[in-house]
Amino acid sequence: MHELAVCQALIEQVERVARQNGARRVVSVVITASGRSPESSPQLLEHAYPLAAAGTLAEDASLVVETVPVRVRCRVCGADTGAEPNRIVCGACGGLAGGRDRRARR
Repeated sequence: MHELAVCQALIEQVERVARQNGARRVVSVVITASGRSPESSPQLLEHAYPLAAAGTLAEDASLVVETVPVRVRCRVCGADTGAEPNRIVCGACGGLAGGRDRRARR
C-alpha cells in the first residue's frame, strides 16, 4: 500500500517538527496534493493516515488534504498552464510540458 508509506514518511516529519518545537501533541496536519499521482489520491491518503499516526504525537490529529490543479511550464513555448495528471502537455500549444512541476497556489 503506497499511501501507507507516504503517510508514514509524513508522520516522521510531523513528529520531528513537533519535537523541535516542544509540542506534546499535534492537532492537525495539512498537506497540499496536486493529484499528479492517481494512485495517491486524497481519499486513499485519508484512509492510510490513521494507521501511520497510531501511537504517535499525531494520533488524534486530523488530516486535511487540500487539492490543487497540476501546473506545468512548457518546454516548447514557455507557457505556464494547467495540465491533466496523466497527460502533461501544454494547454497553450500542445507541446511536451516538463521541467519542474508548478502547482497552483491559493
